[in-house]
Amino acid sequence: MGEVVLRGFGWRHAGRKAWAVRGVDLRVAHGERVLLLGASGAGKSTLLAALAGLLPDDSGDAEGSVEIDGLDPRKAREQVGIVFQDPQTQLVMSRSGDDVAFGLENRGVPAAEIWPRVDEALHRVGFGYGRDRPTAALSGGEQQRLALAGALALRPGLLLLDEPTANLDPAGAALIRSAVTRALDDDTTLIIVEHRVAEALTLVDRVVVLEPGGGVRADGPPGAVFAAHGDRLADEGVWVPGHAVAARKAVTGPGDSLVRADAVSLRHRLPPATLTARAGEVLAVTGPNGAGKSTLALLLGGLLKPTSGTIDAKPGGAPYRWRAVDLTTRIGSVFQDPEHQFVTNRVADELALGPRRIGRPEAEVSRTVDELLQRLRLDKLAGANPHTLSGGEARRLSVATALATAPRLLVLDEPTFGQDRRTWIELIELLARLRDDGHGIVAVTHDADFVAAVADSVHRLERTA
Repeated sequence: MGEVVLRGFGWRHAGRKAWAVRGVDLRVAHGERVLLLGASGAGKSTLLAALAGLLPDDSGDAEGSVEIDGLDPRKAREQVGIVFQDPQTQLVMSRSGDDVAFGLENRGVPAAEIWPRVDEALHRVGFGYGRDRPTAALSGGEQQRLALAGALALRPGLLLLDEPTANLDPAGAALIRSAVTRALDDDTTLIIVEHRVAEALTLVDRVVVLEPGGGVRADGPPGAVFAAHGDRLADEGVWVPGHAVAARKAVTGPGDSLVRADAVSLRHRLPPATLTARAGEVLAVTGPNGAGKSTLALLLGGLLKPTSGTIDAKPGGAPYRWRAVDLTTRIGSVFQDPEHQFVTNRVADELALGPRRIGRPEAEVSRTVDELLQRLRLDKLAGANPHTLSGGEARRLSVATALATAPRLLVLDEPTFGQDRRTWIELIELLARLRDDGHGIVAVTHDADFVAAVADSVHRLERTA
């Protein structure tokens, strides 16, 4: 089970002029393990959605054909398991065990088999809690493990993984790769999209590179593909193993304190933490999943009130007490899930929203939007719906919306998530320039390359029982 055949396949989202993916001819045999590569926006996630039967006719234009074991993907869904970039799009139940069981119940698995399969899947992904753990209490990385458990419990003939380790700490990412290896039998087909290319190579025996604009650039064993195309692929944004990125550290020391957290905590979500965000400094917040990194980012950004401890910014005191207009102009926050920030139907409108709310003149708003579209390579997507962007494009838009009001402090949660090599470097350069211009940056991250390239200091959180 799990043979994939695409003939001239293409898809264009409704309302878009450009095709998300086009001209793809590809055959993946039963049991093959394929790594799907390409620059951000090349159509990798769209292709996986097509294989999972998740592109309704009324949501866009299709050309060519896609088959799973000779069937239209919409008629082969019981043979396919998929884990998306954002695991929250898959979590539907309030308890973790119920969420994994949901798909099994929908497919009519006998009741006596359901809970043993749930427990087996949770164990395979290294889920650290029991069935009763509330899904709302899970960190992003823990949610991702739960989503993978839900897919594995179905024992699919074709498993599709879209950035399965993107939100995981290194130990958790290794656990997921090990879980995937153990879970797949010889007949299971695997297609994985992953920016951590070097690590993902342990899972696959074939690499397929999508050509931006249409078609397949390269297809073959990993060593052969990278030997023949590695330099060009790296230039175009693919994370080719062995192509290092130069560091971009500060040339001067940090400046004044922008926000100071003193023994700040939030009940059940963050143990006491003390740190200072300073002007002219990139502070990386690291640590395992569930340690409270995202919660700390929300506290520093004035979006949560602490249970204990203090957060102080001068002038103004605790940011959570500020008026919205003051918070917007002084601290910009970028969430772990970009789509949680989007409230309009056009990329350009999303960028204009903040400046308009604080009363900037329309001419200034227009200049700001144009500049940010250019700086973050979103100019061709100005009229697109933010919710149709790729993961990498959505992340760049979320950063751009935070920059639109020119805040002195920028708080970012996983800023490099979903970026190809080229856009990753551009984000590093952008953040480095902001730091050199006197902005303070706090970045929650699992990305060791990000820390090595641009972080001036590191604050590590540890997970408590």
